[in-house]
Amino acid sequence: MILKQFYLPCLAHASYIIGDEETGTAAVVDPQRDTDHYLAFAAENALKIKHVFLTHLHADFVAGHLELRRRAGATIYLGAAAQAAYPFTPLAEGAILEFGQVRLKVLETPGHTPESISIVVYDLAASGTRPYAVLSGDTLFIGDVGRPDLRAALGWSAADLGGLLFDSLHSKLLTLPDQCLVYPAHGAGSLCGKALSKETVSTLGEQRRSNYALQPMGKEAFIQLVTADQPEAPPYFTYDAVLNSEERPTLDEALARELNPLTLDRVLELQAAGAQILDTRDPVDFAAAHLRGSINIGLAGQYATWAGTVLDRKHPIVIIADPGRENESAVRLGRIGFDHVAGYLKDGLQSLESRPELTVKTERLSAQFAGELLLSSQPPLAIDVRTPHEREQKYIGGSLGIPLNHLVENLETLPKNRPLLIYCAGGYRSSIAASLLQGSGFDRVSEIAGGIAGWEAAKLPVQTAQVLS
Repeated sequence: MILKQFYLPCLAHASYIIGDEETGTAAVVDPQRDTDHYLAFAAENALKIKHVFLTHLHADFVAGHLELRRRAGATIYLGAAAQAAYPFTPLAEGAILEFGQVRLKVLETPGHTPESISIVVYDLAASGTRPYAVLSGDTLFIGDVGRPDLRAALGWSAADLGGLLFDSLHSKLLTLPDQCLVYPAHGAGSLCGKALSKETVSTLGEQRRSNYALQPMGKEAFIQLVTADQPEAPPYFTYDAVLNSEERPTLDEALARELNPLTLDRVLELQAAGAQILDTRDPVDFAAAHLRGSINIGLAGQYATWAGTVLDRKHPIVIIADPGRENESAVRLGRIGFDHVAGYLKDGLQSLESRPELTVKTERLSAQFAGELLLSSQPPLAIDVRTPHEREQKYIGGSLGIPLNHLVENLETLPKNRPLLIYCAGGYRSSIAASLLQGSGFDRVSEIAGGIAGWEAAKLPVQTAQVLS
């Protein structure tokens, strides 16, 4: 048996290929939408991908099940409670799929979603009774469990799903032996839970001992625990959950339509008509010069998550990227189902060299200089765009806390006759925020280079208890 984990850091997403060398058969579980690496791994190991499983209809990314159906002829499997517009094989409790020395046994584990399943993996060459691993989807993470509140928009209450999650954990997963490996669908950084570990594999015994949500408690206490203090879900989550149940174009089909080089004049026409100009370059390069009105979401950070948070699906997207990175920019949007890319600016920002009047810059101030400005007689308004939890730990005195995901809805509360000084943890989110403010008519916008980390490195004071403004 071959079991390989693929981990995608920008979405904190883990997917799996399970293969049998004897029969040359493989199954993929929870694939990302761009599927080249599964097919390459299968080819390298003389495997054919015949099966593709979704442990549930994911909300934070668009899965690659339709891509593997088209490219490899794979059969799609979902939990028996799932509803989808494409043909699939429903898997009820105890369903078994065997190929060669591999046995995959299904546990229905609702809670994170109503249709969630977990897949118990047996290596029959070692034992037909002792499970080797469980692919737990978003039911059980390393250090956490799946949040039960993401289906509210689809009619499911967090309390009802929380009760189902408690039952799934205690009557299904916790009955497996301690040495059984746990392979989840997400790790630290995912918004599908609140305390996910950086580790991407553990054992059930270790989780039984250390996972806060698996400690002895009653169902009502568990529901209260797992529904409290969950991070705010981006607006695209419900869209992606629904999209994962629908027939749709494959990523290759979407990219063939989207990857069009556009002249500067055409980009300006689209911008005037309401297109969103997405600049995916590094924040430092964006600050030095960018097309007026463009939004910076750099490829080096949680690009897809923030694109899904601050961009909308009603207006086309035009990409400005470092030459050679246009495809990556579009692919990573495609991972969350943002297939409304109209094209990209040919030759990137070089196209603007003869039109300097179209470019603007964003000042990135050293922490020391920013500190001096804040102590001056006419200081800028410092805006902290980190999360409330981050701000509770420490913040710059006198700053106003507006989380980045709520910035646009609070624009009318901000003064246009006063300079704005934006900061985050390290400079990635502040660049997004500054670009949104500049595009909304705020002319005097600057950032603290290095964010609060740069501020502390300069030995400037922070406050550690949030005060009421």
